[in-house]
Amino acid sequence: MRVLVVEDEQLLADTIAEGLRRFSMAVDVCYDGDAALERVGVHDYDVVVLDRDLPLVHGDDVCKAVVGAGQATRVLMLTAAGEIEDRVAGLGLGADDYLTKPFAFAELVARVQALARRVRPALPPVLRCAGVVLDLPRHQASRDGRFLPLSPKEFAVLEVLMRAEGSVVSAEDLLEKAWDEHADPFTNAVRVAVMTLRRKLGQPQVIETVPGAGYRFGP
Repeated sequence: MRVLVVEDEQLLADTIAEGLRRFSMAVDVCYDGDAALERVGVHDYDVVVLDRDLPLVHGDDVCKAVVGAGQATRVLMLTAAGEIEDRVAGLGLGADDYLTKPFAFAELVARVQALARRVRPALPPVLRCAGVVLDLPRHQASRDGRFLPLSPKEFAVLEVLMRAEGSVVSAEDLLEKAWDEHADPFTNAVRVAVMTLRRKLGQPQVIETVPGAGYRFGP
């Protein structure tokens, strides 16, 4: 899952990003509306966590730009204003959800996860295939009842592969969905993550390498 956090309070923005990364989300961060518009023009985000009161370009204008682009990106708007009129205004701009500061981090995570599920064709929050169970809300994975001690990156890669439902996922798509903007596209990070994931999943292998195309998950 790829998320953009846009918040001008840098400490808050970095704290949100670090927390979301613990749930295997690939998170980019920016601190003003101008930078946000640049990021959404380059990357395909599942969710944008957007502060409404931003410098340079107001959060309302960023929201309108994201919605107007016609992509599947969902917008969770953050604001210090809690009046009904403010919430209605934010949703009227096309935001998909609205969270008032201060907020409980657990609620933020739950709302981001719920919005991300709406980006793709509807899939259950618990994915099952070939004996592998991926529980997204609990952030747990198992195979044939055996707990899998996955790193956040391995969990993210497994989620992308299982969501593809048997379709081939290229290394570029894995890099886009499971890593943030600081990832070096010329490294072997994807290959290494898949290799360690295969080892933890055990036999029989359920991640197939499709030469020249990418990877496919299935029995």
